Amino acid sequence: MKEYRLNVDPRILELLGPNLYTNIYYVLAELIANAYDADAKNVYIISNKDDIRVEDDGHGMSYEAGDIAKYLNVAGVSRTTEAESRTKSGGRRKMGRKGVGKLAALSVSENVDIITIANGEKSGFVLTRYPDNGHNLKAIPDEMIAFERVEDHGSAIIMRHPQYRLHKTLAAVRRNLLKIFPLVDANFRIHVIRGDETLTIEDFDRSIMGELSSLITLGEKFAPLAGLVPDSHPGRRADLVAVREKLTKPIVMKGNDGQDHEYSLEVLGWIGTYKTTRNRKAEITDFPDNFISLFANEKMGEFNILPIVGQNKLSEVYVVGQLHVDLFELTELPDMALSNRQGYKSDDPRYEAVREYVRNELLADILKRRETYADLVNAEKKRAKEQAQRNDEAKLRAAVDAFRRKASEEAASALTKLGVRVSREAMEEAISKSINDNSPDLGLKASVDSQKKKILISQTYPDKAFADIIHQMLVFNDVPPEDILYTNCDDEVCRVPEGRAVYDYLREFFVESYSTQKIFVLFVTSENTKVSWGAITEVGASWITKVDHKIFNVHPFRPEHPLNDEMQWQSTNRVEPTRGDLWMIKLNADIFCQKIEAVCDALGYRKKTRAKNMDHLGTLVSIRNV
Repeated sequence: MKEYRLNVDPRILELLGPNLYTNIYYVLAELIANAYDADAKNVYIISNKDDIRVEDDGHGMSYEAGDIAKYLNVAGVSRTTEAESRTKSGGRRKMGRKGVGKLAALSVSENVDIITIANGEKSGFVLTRYPDNGHNLKAIPDEMIAFERVEDHGSAIIMRHPQYRLHKTLAAVRRNLLKIFPLVDANFRIHVIRGDETLTIEDFDRSIMGELSSLITLGEKFAPLAGLVPDSHPGRRADLVAVREKLTKPIVMKGNDGQDHEYSLEVLGWIGTYKTTRNRKAEITDFPDNFISLFANEKMGEFNILPIVGQNKLSEVYVVGQLHVDLFELTELPDMALSNRQGYKSDDPRYEAVREYVRNELLADILKRRETYADLVNAEKKRAKEQAQRNDEAKLRAAVDAFRRKASEEAASALTKLGVRVSREAMEEAISKSINDNSPDLGLKASVDSQKKKILISQTYPDKAFADIIHQMLVFNDVPPEDILYTNCDDEVCRVPEGRAVYDYLREFFVESYSTQKIFVLFVTSENTKVSWGAITEVGASWITKVDHKIFNVHPFRPEHPLNDEMQWQSTNRVEPTRGDLWMIKLNADIFCQKIEAVCDALGYRKKTRAKNMDHLGTLVSIRNV
């Protein structure tokens, strides 16, 4: 009679079972890893009405050979030497080490059936959170031991009445499994089965590469992934995609023997950025789509270090990556993995070294490549928008010319019919009627006007800090950034299209245009204005074209004609003439907000209240009571 004795206090199962793992896919990853360590070639995840079972065609466990006794030795270390670090076939490095992965299934079910066949020998028992017979577990009779997919050898973990379920679609199950167990191949396949549906996972999720805008690969093993990234900008591919050697750096570690040794820390894998995050709404059981995962011996150790290495930048939502550091699992070094395989000890030198490398080099590099991609896409959009604007301008020009010809012809015809002797009033009435009848031909003007920049922030680069405050206050008041022309803006959408000179752009669309819409100019004036040819030119151009403008001045400079120096200007102080530290008295802060609100009123934007504008301005510049 076989006895299945648990070599641990049974109460530990009640304490750890429900709390050890936080996600069913982490549980599945542990069970898949156990199958991998058993030299299985196939793992079957079967979702039935009343259970979820994980079967594998590995060696199975022999009661007679002591395999089951080792299995029931919870927290017994599974590898302490290099020889123990390899599976029975010798062809794989073991993933398991702590001996607690067997408890993973208890996070899903209170009672878990364990059945196995090794060399024709059948064994089975019930692992439970609440053992009712001390250390002895309930045996499963041999005649009750049966697999659904496996035949001669292997093991099955059957989670009865599971508290968690797999995703409703097998495609989502596949996506989630590949995020935590990506290195499947023809020699180790995962089959997901629900009713009549079957899905086989036998390759890395290569489709993700088609969704990327930039990529960096590390190591020869991952280099082929670069060829899967779409060549969206052939002339700039080297700026977007890079194939590199694995990172190798020496590190001194204290081994299990208590002595310091030098090891080679090697980082392989890949990191990339998505083209877009649109339509990436995760289900409640899904993992997020932006992450940097760490793997060791092909098993995930930490799903996402991005919150640790990132700087909470908006662009980090596009980042995705999988890095492999086998030194994390080197047998002769201390175990650094947390008990639930959902993280590493943060003070381990290996973890610190990888974290610093990703933060200071790898993440910064891929974000720079993502920025390059965004600039290229925005430049294309700008060129297309500018061409559309130019086409509409040409249509308007043709419409105006046609209108003039038609109006003149009809006016002449009307005058002829009236005869030579006609009063001035009658001629004006005939011409006026013709113009009014043909005025619908100019309907395109609204379309042309709508595509133009509405506001120009005229400034010199030394006054950028002050101009930035004006720009931020406009955006705060719901002025779309694409309506603002600000040549030194950090937001690319506000700058002049790539390859265009600012004065050519202004002349084409605001001077030579048949449209009468004028741009509203916000002048940032200071002592720097007097020595800037560009700023002086813009002042002169605004006077010639008679555009509306507001003045934001840095003391002690005094704006002069041709600016409207009779109109009240806003005044701001600078701590030192050569520094960018700005401050305002409360009165001038109020005038600042008043002018921003007046621009919004003039152009039809929805402005904020004075109180909200004053509060927001106070976050951007020092406001003093003196």
